[in-house]
Amino acid sequence: MQLYPAIDIRGGKCVRLRQGNYNDETIFGDDPVEMALKWQAEGAEWLHLVDLDGAKEGRPVNHDVVRRIVSETGLPCQMGGGIRNEDSIALALNDLGLSRVIIGTKALKEPDWFAEACAQFPDKLALGLDAKDSMVATEGWLEVSGVSVMQLAEKFVDVPLAAVIYTNIANDGMMQGVDTGTLADLRALADMGLPVIASGGVTTMDDITALQKISAAQPNLIGAIVGRAIYEGTISVKEACGALAG
Repeated sequence: MQLYPAIDIRGGKCVRLRQGNYNDETIFGDDPVEMALKWQAEGAEWLHLVDLDGAKEGRPVNHDVVRRIVSETGLPCQMGGGIRNEDSIALALNDLGLSRVIIGTKALKEPDWFAEACAQFPDKLALGLDAKDSMVATEGWLEVSGVSVMQLAEKFVDVPLAAVIYTNIANDGMMQGVDTGTLADLRALADMGLPVIASGGVTTMDDITALQKISAAQPNLIGAIVGRAIYEGTISVKEACGALAG
């Protein structure tokens, strides 16, 4: 199981939102590249990037920062935020050098298009499943749809996905831990045969341990994204990476 330190970029800075709320932002650094190098030095082997401006605008925005993170760390990086057509996928993979692209809103609204895109870019696209009460949230978490997480995931069981990134947005940035409902959803998605990455609410090493236990029984749970916890110091990237490697 892999640890994915999160670097959320807004206005060129490293920030965190609470529950995806753009009006509830904390700035953790003026230089996201410096932050990326810090997490690399502590043992991170992947990075999770979010273009928050892109999520709001419906197109990738923070090109220069992302390109520098990829080139200066040399680490594989995945990114979400405003990637909603083939051109932005190609830009992200070929120009910015990302290893994996996360698509949420467009996959919900046009599942057939997403399946075709996965076939065109096999094992390069991740489905961003952002959930509130197990229902899918869209448009940078600004709307909640009438589609359940499991309903949407079932459509992509036989598609060459890189991963399903499941975020419980009620927990995200709240420092309250991963709840039992989220753990159950993660196990159910992994049981479908989908490679799953947990996100939202990972607050302490107890959360890492709970996820690791599921992963030991169901290896399709392949990773965990950590955000606010590593910035506020309740999880050490070095310790978590060591625990997962061990």
